[in-house]
Amino acid sequence: MVKASGGQKVDTAFVLIIFCAFALSVLMVLMLGASVYKNMTETSRDAQDERTLLSFIWTKAKNGDNEGRIFVGEFNGLSALYFEEKFDDAKYHTMIYCYDGWVYELFTEAGLEFLPPDGERVMEIDALEFEELEYGLIKVSAGAKSLLLSPRSG
Repeated sequence: MVKASGGQKVDTAFVLIIFCAFALSVLMVLMLGASVYKNMTETSRDAQDERTLLSFIWTKAKNGDNEGRIFVGEFNGLSALYFEEKFDDAKYHTMIYCYDGWVYELFTEAGLEFLPPDGERVMEIDALEFEELEYGLIKVSAGAKSLLLSPRSG
């Protein structure tokens, strides 16, 4: 049986240490890459959600502004976008608002009392704000994205 000399033991230990350092650095790069990928997909998903919501509101405004009126109002302390319509001499409101991290839509006869959770959930989003500007323009902000509506009634 051949005995390993002290130099061979040091060489073997050195090779194992280098291998472990390489394996650890590969693992760290993979973990960092996974973290960056996760953040990028979350940011992309949030931006897509904001665009989808603004597209939903734009389509709603485009289709709901034939005879009715679109305006910004308050619904139980929340900023809301109102679509007003008349059917058989009665006024009805469709309201879009953000409550508890969700965008809701509520269709009701004008003047009736409802609570924010009574509406239909549309989609989950962090923030949605409505602001009435000059000349009847309405600014809709969803996160970092915004939309400018120009209702016919304005």
